[in-house]
Amino acid sequence: MTHAYKLMDSPVGQLKLVANGERLAAILWENDKPNRVRLGELLEANDRAILIETERQLKEYFAGARDVFDLALDFQGTDFQKQVWAALLTIPFGQTRSYAEIARQIGNANAVRAVGAANGRNPISIVAPCHRVIGASGELTGFAGGLANKMLLLSLEAGQTSLEASADAQAGMPAQAAPVVPRKKPVARHEPSRGTQASLFGN
Repeated sequence: MTHAYKLMDSPVGQLKLVANGERLAAILWENDKPNRVRLGELLEANDRAILIETERQLKEYFAGARDVFDLALDFQGTDFQKQVWAALLTIPFGQTRSYAEIARQIGNANAVRAVGAANGRNPISIVAPCHRVIGASGELTGFAGGLANKMLLLSLEAGQTSLEASADAQAGMPAQAAPVVPRKKPVARHEPSRGTQASLFGN
């Protein structure tokens, strides 16, 4: 199967946005491991509507102007992985969850390690916020985009930094964020869009 992709420069490095038809199939990191997400052949298509819309929403997110995404998603994986990825979509902006909490949420409290493995295979980074999943004691655990980017995303969502402003202030140097201990804070809960739910469960 051939997928279309578009490259996007961002404050956390160059992202590769990947579409399957008119649904978003992946957001890959600049230094992503080649086999972390299996997609098959990729062809560049900068005019694909879903990729243009994904880039627009990501830019708003990085600018601090968006806290929920509204995109049609196409998750490809095992049933268990899809359960974990669906749970990621329920974590509100500015909050975090532990691997154990995700395991309990999907009704399999003993599957903490498997949840961690599925989280690491999440194909749609940032939009499906695997960066909001942390260790039980609050430590920032492994992350496909690198721990520095995980910290930056959590800092942005905690209102402690603006990635674009930080990048500008550094005059071309990598954006730095003060260490942040992820914290739960009350925010308005956003349900996944109808398009998101349909793509997850094949409706």
